[in-house]
Amino acid sequence: QEILVESGGGLVQAGGSLRLSCAPSGRRFSTYAMAWFRQAPEKEREFVAAIFRTSLSSYFSNAEVADSLKGRFTISRDSAKSTVDLQMNSLKPEDTAIYYCAAAVTYHNDYRVAGAYSFWGQGTQVAVSK
Repeated sequence: QEILVESGGGLVQAGGSLRLSCAPSGRRFSTYAMAWFRQAPEKEREFVAAIFRTSLSSYFSNAEVADSLKGRFTISRDSAKSTVDLQMNSLKPEDTAIYYCAAAVTYHNDYRVAGAYSFWGQGTQVAVSK
C-alpha cells in the first residue's frame, strides 16, 4: 500500500521548469519532516531538499536544499493538504533522475540523510534533454 504518492515528473528541455508534488495516500500521519531525494542511473540516492519542524506542535518553518541545487530548487509545504512540492527551475541534463518523496515520523538531527525517513514514495521520473 502506497503511503506517499509523487506526481509532476516528465520530460523537459534544459532550462525549463517542473514542479513535483507529494501527497499522502490513505493513512495520514504526523511528520517531523518531508523531503525529496533523487537517484540517477548507476548513482547513489542523494538528498535534494527537506522541510521540517522541531516538534509536532510547531510549524514547518525550516527548509534545507542541497548546496549544489540552491538557487534553482525550492521546497514548500501546503499545510491544509499535507502535501510537499519541489519547484525545479533552470533544469539541467544532470538533474535527470527518479525523484522520491520521503516522510520522517520521528525526530532526527539531520534530515539530509535517507535514514531519517520512515516512508517513501514510488518515485517520479524527471528527464531533462539538452
